Amino acid sequence: MQLKRVVVTGIGALTPIGNNLEEYWNGLINGVSGADFITQFDASKFKTRFACELKNFDPLNYLDRKEVKRIDRFTQTAIISSDQAVLDAGINKDNVNVDRVGVVFASGIGGLITFQEEVVNFAKGDGTPRYNPFFIPKMILDIAAGHISMRHGFRGPNFAVVSACASSTNAIMDAFNLIRLGKADIILTGGAESVISEAGVGGFNAMKALSERNDDPKSASRPYDKDRDGFVMGEGSGVLVVEELEHALKRGAKIYCEIAGCGATADAHHITAPHPEGLGAKNVMLVAFEDAGMKPEDIDYVNTHGTSTPLGDIAEIKAITDVFGEHAFKVNISSTKSMTGHCLGAAGVIEAIACIQAVVHNIVPPTINHFTDDPELDSRLNFTFEKAQQRTVRAALSNTFGFGGHNACVIVKKFEA
Repeated sequence: MQLKRVVVTGIGALTPIGNNLEEYWNGLINGVSGADFITQFDASKFKTRFACELKNFDPLNYLDRKEVKRIDRFTQTAIISSDQAVLDAGINKDNVNVDRVGVVFASGIGGLITFQEEVVNFAKGDGTPRYNPFFIPKMILDIAAGHISMRHGFRGPNFAVVSACASSTNAIMDAFNLIRLGKADIILTGGAESVISEAGVGGFNAMKALSERNDDPKSASRPYDKDRDGFVMGEGSGVLVVEELEHALKRGAKIYCEIAGCGATADAHHITAPHPEGLGAKNVMLVAFEDAGMKPEDIDYVNTHGTSTPLGDIAEIKAITDVFGEHAFKVNISSTKSMTGHCLGAAGVIEAIACIQAVVHNIVPPTINHFTDDPELDSRLNFTFEKAQQRTVRAALSNTFGFGGHNACVIVKKFEA
């Protein structure tokens, strides 16, 4: 069968460096760090006392009080960014067939804050079970997709995707495939995560995954720096409106870019550590190129997973140099996690949005917080350190990798009729 072409016609973003698409993009190209000391709980006794939290965020500015009480913070952010994306795409019940508009939405963990609160409240009591009746529907990670569909009346395919930190890239891939196979006209896709809590920070601290640079939080996320010591936890949400090309053209939609192809693989190596030679990362990029009918030479920008961990950064760069060959020295590479922190299950879509904006504006966002070269990384590579760079970006590739060895990749390119 002839696969349909898929384009992006709407974007919503709620991130640690901007509460909408314009603010987020300005934060990226200006090299703004979203890291600061944690305000959501008292972290004074934790090994890590900082994170990339949302700034000036009050859900009551967007949602009514009753609704806020009934949904977890991750779902609040999902709804808000989906509202932004729907408005941006100009879709409503009058100009689309709601039976063919779906939601494929991701979270790596879901309602961890709700889970923690309910268990702590029970433990403080006398043993009598007094749980919030909304406990389970607040916690389950598929509920964000459900709320988005109910809010807008979308009755097409509706489900959640989870693959740890690769979750929202996998969601984009599922949405892409549903549309190119003709199963839907439009899919809202992306991911949300909000686990900056005692359980979230404490759990990742116990794994020794987080940076402990409490003396200078804003420079703690330093991908590819010799002295990187772990990732900085972030939170937020991103939503893409992905749409079948002819459907978008027929309704006169603006088109940001075309989704060219996607890939998914497994390391089959370790629960948290990457394959030391970047095998899974290498394979996922090759799969994505095959899916897109493209070559490495067609890519001008790679938004890396680049978490600022000692092993992960090296493994991914090995994979890129293996796949791209000599072109690896001509492509721009950057990790926007140096600014947003690691938004876990939302990272994939937030970084895909950075790639889309790079394609639209021909600007590559930087990797900030670089102080010392790592001798294990080839200095000939262009990591786009410190300052955004202008160049023609015909196509961009976004990598995301998750605990469990999950790898996902998406390629976006300039739209040509």
